[in-house]
Amino acid sequence: MRGIRQDRVVDHVNIQRVQAAYADIVTRRAWEELADVFLPDATVTVDRRMGTPLTLTGPQALGEFIGTSISVFEFFEFVIVNSVIDLDDQDPGRARGTMYIAELRQDAASGRRSTAFGVYRDEYRAQDGDWWFAARRYRSAARTSPGELTVFGFTDATADDPGAG
Repeated sequence: MRGIRQDRVVDHVNIQRVQAAYADIVTRRAWEELADVFLPDATVTVDRRMGTPLTLTGPQALGEFIGTSISVFEFFEFVIVNSVIDLDDQDPGRARGTMYIAELRQDAASGRRSTAFGVYRDEYRAQDGDWWFAARRYRSAARTSPGELTVFGFTDATADDPGAG
């Protein structure tokens, strides 16, 4: 594993702050605040393993999608399980990351609890002194339903990397 150069530690911490802000925004359902962490033209691809992946552009479209998707839950908490950030040594204004997450939720109608697990492959950009999400690819890894866990598994990292290819 490669270490972080001391002069890049601040960048690393600021990207972690962007990740934590996203988790907080989604948990609080504060969709208007997504504009504080996403570039206006950021693309987000969502693969829930239920049909064709959906591609959204911009923080407003993302907030509308997530808001509708989680509106059935009376309780919803977005949890970062782990994240890895790779700062681009050739371009200090770019970075990539992988973030493993869990969504803790309870259905309002049935009262049933469930958990969804997934992975984000992220591309970050520094702009005007701040770090932003420039692209995200989400893929579900597993999902609980009453009495069982459906496992989709993790795929090769480059398959989900917005900057690959």
